[in-house]
Amino acid sequence: MPLNLKIDLYADGADVRDMVAARDGGLVRGFTTNPTLMRKSGVADYETFAREALKAVGGLPISFEVFADEFDEMERQAKRITTWGEGVFVKIPITNTRRESSIDLIRRLSAAGVKLNITAILTLDQVRCVVDAVNAGVPAIVSVFAGRIADTGRDPCR
Repeated sequence: MPLNLKIDLYADGADVRDMVAARDGGLVRGFTTNPTLMRKSGVADYETFAREALKAVGGLPISFEVFADEFDEMERQAKRITTWGEGVFVKIPITNTRRESSIDLIRRLSAAGVKLNITAILTLDQVRCVVDAVNAGVPAIVSVFAGRIADTGRDPCR
């Protein structure tokens, strides 16, 4: 059975000049970053960087990740991050570092109208859980790490 997937390309990074160049190149439909990439790029103030990046890419969506590991703090951060601009998607990992599922958090945030990018998805079951958890009326991105799945020798499309 053929898959009818809607896939957009997002540039990953934490350099505003690179983001502008990618936008101007016309291939990407949005951007994503994370605290590790920002640290490597020398970003010292998360919110200042985020607001500068949002302004520079002119309305394209950008995903900014929470950096907490506890779900209550992730929720607090997500609610703050979402206020930074219309194009903001909040990245929430499918599990925390203890491999505890974030599905309940995803459900609460989506119900509250927070646009999400659920990241680090490695299994079809995780995709199903996310689809069940998000509010159909609130935009969401499902970031399947197909390359990492393929690295294990499994077909990421099955």
